[in-house]
Amino acid sequence: MRSGIGFDFHPFKRGEVIYLGGVEIPCEYTLEGHSDADVIIHAIVDSLLGAAALGDIGEYFPPSDERWKNVRSEFFLRETIELLRKKGYRVVNVDLTYIGEVPRLSRWKKSIEQNLERIISAPVNVKATTMEGMGVIGQKEGAAAIAISTIEEVKNG
Repeated sequence: MRSGIGFDFHPFKRGEVIYLGGVEIPCEYTLEGHSDADVIIHAIVDSLLGAAALGDIGEYFPPSDERWKNVRSEFFLRETIELLRKKGYRVVNVDLTYIGEVPRLSRWKKSIEQNLERIISAPVNVKATTMEGMGVIGQKEGAAAIAISTIEEVKNG
C-alpha cells in the first residue's frame, strides 16, 4: 500500500458554471486556468502520481503546452489511472476536501463522488469546507482542494 497527497488552487473569475470533480455546476464564478481548472481532479491526479512516486500533474500536462488548453480535467484523471495500471498499481480509495466559499457542495457531493468513482473504479469520499470569510479563499478570490489517495501493487498470477 502507498499513499500520496495532492493540493491545487485556482483563482476565480466571473462565469456561469464551474467544473468540480468533473461535474458541471451552475455558479456565478468559474475557475481560471489553462485547462478547465477543476481543482478537485487536479488534487486527485497529484495525489495518485505522488502515491506511485511518478512526479506531478505539471510534468505530464504542463500549462505551457497548448495541447492541454481548455481540456476537461477528466482526461488527465483517465490518463493517470491508465499510467498507474501500466506501472502495476490500482487505486484503493481517494479522500478529498474542497475548500471554497462557493459553490456550496452539499447538493453536488454525491454526483461528484459517483462521477469520480466511475473513472477511478474505487471509493471516493468528498468533503467541503469554507475559510469562514478569511484570506483569498474566504474573500471568494479562488478555491482549492486537497486529496489523499491510497494505491496498491497489483499481484500477477
